Amino acid sequence: MRDVIDAIILWQARGERVAVATVVRTLGSSPRGLAAKMVVSDRGNIAGSVSGGCIEGAVYDACQHAISTQTAALLHFGVADEQAWEVGLACGGTIDVYVAPLPIIDRSHGSDIASMLIQRVATQQPVAVATIIAGVGLGQQLLIGSSDEVGPSDMPPGLVSDRIRADATAMLSEGSHGTRLYDDREVFVEAYPPPPTIIMIGAVHISLELTSYAKQLGFRTVVVDARAAFATAERFGHADELIHAWPDEALTGRLHQHVAVVVLTHDPKLDDPALMVALPSNARYVGALGSRKTHAERLERLQNAGLTADQVGRIHAPIGLNIGGRTPAEIALSIMAQIIAVWNGKAE
Repeated sequence: MRDVIDAIILWQARGERVAVATVVRTLGSSPRGLAAKMVVSDRGNIAGSVSGGCIEGAVYDACQHAISTQTAALLHFGVADEQAWEVGLACGGTIDVYVAPLPIIDRSHGSDIASMLIQRVATQQPVAVATIIAGVGLGQQLLIGSSDEVGPSDMPPGLVSDRIRADATAMLSEGSHGTRLYDDREVFVEAYPPPPTIIMIGAVHISLELTSYAKQLGFRTVVVDARAAFATAERFGHADELIHAWPDEALTGRLHQHVAVVVLTHDPKLDDPALMVALPSNARYVGALGSRKTHAERLERLQNAGLTADQVGRIHAPIGLNIGGRTPAEIALSIMAQIIAVWNGKAE
């Protein structure tokens, strides 16, 4: 939803009606993953995608039908289906796409599920939404906030809603999506955890480049440096947050499983305090700039300061994938690639 919110708001402000298509199940080779979205307006505007292009035409037509009839539908595209060949899905995959009309969004005071979902996503509050995509109650939804806080619901109360709420809360914690069967209902649960964040220790040239890459890939960016001459708004105006503080102070209370910490100052007076806070935390990624010799000395200092071998073993150093990078932009690219690999479970 994050990548299409702006389009939805703009089109609705112009009086356009909108439908949303969401990938709710994939099997085999599919161009896009679960929860990929395409939004379509009644004037023919399109944002996002649900495939590499092979089923977009059919989904576009389904969105227009949803808008005109104000009804939802579950579409199935598979290699064994004649329709799949017609839309070009001949790569051996299966995709199910849920298409539904979208009500008018009120980002300030709306109390319906769609409005509250967009409010929470836009303000980076964790939220999950469960939607009945097949069976009794097609289109009914349940909104689940953080700490099992329950938002608006048009699902009937009872055991089914309780089970859905429990699964949605678990998926929100994991940051995952999935389809579940509850008696005679299929329910797609879509979780929006806090946005992934990269906290860079050191307002250095690599941080300038890394901030640009990270923002393109949907990460929130935070730059920390106590040296006011380096951490200026003129240099880092493209960062989401600029913090003038010592690293250990800045990191305290900010670290969780959706955070990567990148230590770049190459100065033990700044690097070590940051690592002392980051390594015992559950930050998903911790990396530090420096040669192998520098890193060996760093490990000795950190263990002498009380960190365990397992904790210091979490550091990715020398930082980044080995792509032979030399310039700040190339080194930042290697760091960003390694973070993505860790996020996707493809690197240790």
